[in-house]
Amino acid sequence: MKEALKEVEKRSKACFGFIAVAAPSHMNPGSRSTRGYEFGRTYVVRPKGKHQATIVWLHGLGDNGSSSSQLLESLPLPNIKWICPTAPSRPVSLLGGFPCTAWFDVGEISEDLHDDIEGLDASAAHIANLLSTEPTDVKVGIGGFSMGAAIALYSTTCYALGRYGNGHPYTINLRATVGLSGWLPGWRSLRSKIESSNEVARRAASMPIILAHGTSDDVVPYQFGEKSAQTLAMAGFRQVMFKPYEGLGHYTVPKEMNEVVHWLASRLGLEGSR
Repeated sequence: MKEALKEVEKRSKACFGFIAVAAPSHMNPGSRSTRGYEFGRTYVVRPKGKHQATIVWLHGLGDNGSSSSQLLESLPLPNIKWICPTAPSRPVSLLGGFPCTAWFDVGEISEDLHDDIEGLDASAAHIANLLSTEPTDVKVGIGGFSMGAAIALYSTTCYALGRYGNGHPYTINLRATVGLSGWLPGWRSLRSKIESSNEVARRAASMPIILAHGTSDDVVPYQFGEKSAQTLAMAGFRQVMFKPYEGLGHYTVPKEMNEVVHWLASRLGLEGSR
C-alpha cells in the first residue's frame, strides 16, 4: 500500500517537476472548515504587475500547495495573484484507506465512481472562502491538476447552480476555470440541474472553461477528461475548450502550460497590462 501511495505522489508531483526554481511565496497556516477538515498551508504568489485577477490553484492527490506555487511563479502572467492551498490529509479509498492529502475521498476512477459530496463541499467552501476577500474589481478563477482539476470543476458547477451539493448558497462570481488531467464529479445529474432554471443556464453558458488531457494518461484515463468536456457542453456550458495532448501521461508539459497562459490572458483581458 505504501508503494502505491509513493507512486501516486510521484505522478502527482511530476506535473510540476519540469521547473526547479523555488517560488518566493507567502505562507499562511492551515485552517479548519466547518466540517472539521484540517487544511494544510496556503502558499500565495503575489502579482508582479497590476493585480487584475486571482486564481486558486489546486494540487493533485498526495501533493501540496508549495509544488503548485513553484510552477505558477514562473508563468508569464504578471497580473495574476495565485493562491495555492494544501488539501487536508485524510484516508483515501483509492489507496485502501491509507492517508494522504486529498480534496475529497475517491475510489478507482470509473463510470461508477461514487462522489464524496461532503468532502467536495468542504473543499469547495474552503476555496470559496479564500476568494471571498479579494477586491471587487479583481476577476477570480479556479484551476487545478488531477484531483485538483476535479474540485475546480465541481466548484464551477456550484457557481452555475448557485449552491453547493448540500444546498447551501455559493456566492463567488467565478470568471474562469482550468482543469488539467482531471474529471467532472457529479456528471450524471448535471444537465437536469442546469436546465431547471434560466438563471442557472445563463451562468453556465457564460462560464469559460479550458480542459486539457493526455491521451496516454494511465491514472485518470483520457476518456474521462473527454467525457467531462462533453458532459459540460451538453449541460449548457457553451464556452468549454478541450485540448487533447497526444502521448502525454499524467503530468503537464511546457506546451500545455503555454496554452493555459494564453487562454487566461485572453479570457481575463490581461494582455499588455502591467
